[in-house]
Amino acid sequence: MRPLTVIGLISGTSADGIDVALTRISGAPPALAIELILHRTLPYAPELRAEIFACFRPESGSVDRLCRLNAALGEAYAAAILQVIAEAGLTPEQVDLIGSHGQTIWYDPPQNGARGDYLALGDPSTIAERTGITTIGNFRARDLAAGGRGAPLISYMDWLLFRHPSQPRAIQNIGGIGNVTALPPLNDSHSAPLSFDTGPGNMIIDYCAERATNGAWHYDVDGQLAARGKVHSELLFSLLAHPYLHQPPPKATGRELFGVQFGAQLWERATALGLPPEDIVATATAFTAQSIVQAYRDWLPRPPQEIYVSGGGAKNPTLLAMLQAGFMHARVQPHEALGVPSLAKEAMLFALLAYETWHGRASSLPALTGVRHPVLLGEIAIGRLWHTHTE
Repeated sequence: MRPLTVIGLISGTSADGIDVALTRISGAPPALAIELILHRTLPYAPELRAEIFACFRPESGSVDRLCRLNAALGEAYAAAILQVIAEAGLTPEQVDLIGSHGQTIWYDPPQNGARGDYLALGDPSTIAERTGITTIGNFRARDLAAGGRGAPLISYMDWLLFRHPSQPRAIQNIGGIGNVTALPPLNDSHSAPLSFDTGPGNMIIDYCAERATNGAWHYDVDGQLAARGKVHSELLFSLLAHPYLHQPPPKATGRELFGVQFGAQLWERATALGLPPEDIVATATAFTAQSIVQAYRDWLPRPPQEIYVSGGGAKNPTLLAMLQAGFMHARVQPHEALGVPSLAKEAMLFALLAYETWHGRASSLPALTGVRHPVLLGEIAIGRLWHTHTE
C-alpha cells in the first residue's frame, strides 16, 4: 500500500475562508500516519462570503440562490486547490485524492427518534472536473442516514491518532461550534471514547466582534476586545441555562442554535442592560468557555488530565485563559503540542476521511457519532486522472 498525496479542505461554520491541507498519508489503522506538507487558509471573495451568509437564512436562501452557490463554491474550492498545489511545487498529476467537506448551510440534528438532515454546498463534481483529481465529498450524509448525528467527524481522527498511553485526554475543537472527544488512555481497553458538540464556539464571538467594530473585524483578533471587557455574570448565568447545554450526549448542534440569530439576540439583551461593546464580547467569550467547562463536568466519564484545543479558538488567548481558569486540575494547551497545527486539523481530517473511504474502510463508528453500525463516508466524483493514480 503506497503512501497517497491527499488534499483535504473545509469551510467552517464561521465561513471565514477555505482551509486547504496538502498531506501525505500512509499505512492503515492502527498504524496510519498523516504528514502535513502545506496548509493555507484562503479568504472568500467578499461577494461570495456575503452570498453564503444570505443563504444561511431561510428567508433569503431561495432554491435558485442555493443552486448557484453550490456551483460557485465548487469553482472557488477548485481554484484554491490548484493554488495550493502550485505553491507546493507539485502538479495535479502528483495528487491522488481530494476530500472536501464543503460549506455547511443548514443542519437539523436527530431529535426524538427522527433522523437528522444536513446540507453542505460546494459541488465535488466541479472540483473533480477543474482539477482532474478524484474528489470525495458530502461526508456527513451517510452518517446521518445510518442513524448517526453527522458530527463530530473529527472524533475519528482523535481516536486514531491522539490517545495517551496512560492518561485520559480531551481534544476540544473550537470552530464555529465547539466539540469534544474524550479519549480513554491506550492502557484502558474497556472504556469507549465519548464525542459530542459542547455548544457555542466562535460564531457568537465573531458576530459580537463584528458589531463591536462596526464591521472592521470579522472576529476578535487575539482576543483583544474580550480582554478589555468585563464579563456580565447575570447575563452569562442566563445564557448557560440554554436547554441544549443540559441535554445529555449523544448530541450535536450548529448555527441554527448558536449562529447569527443567537448572536443578534445576545447583542440586544446586552445593550438593553447597558453593556459596552467590549463587555458584550467578553461575555460571549465566557459563554463559550463556560459551556465547555460545564459540558466536561456534567457529561465526561472522568476528568481529563490534558486538554488540547484546536480550531480558531486556539488562537484566542483570552478564550484559552478562561478555559484554563475553569480547569484547575488539567493543563489546557493548543493542539500544536500534539504535532498537528490547530488551524490545519479539520482540513487534514477530510484528507484522512477521503483516504479511508478510498481504501474501503469505515471512518464513522457507533461510539463516536452514534451510527447503528460502522459506515464508509462520502460520495465519489471520479477525476480524469483516476487511471493515473490507480495504476
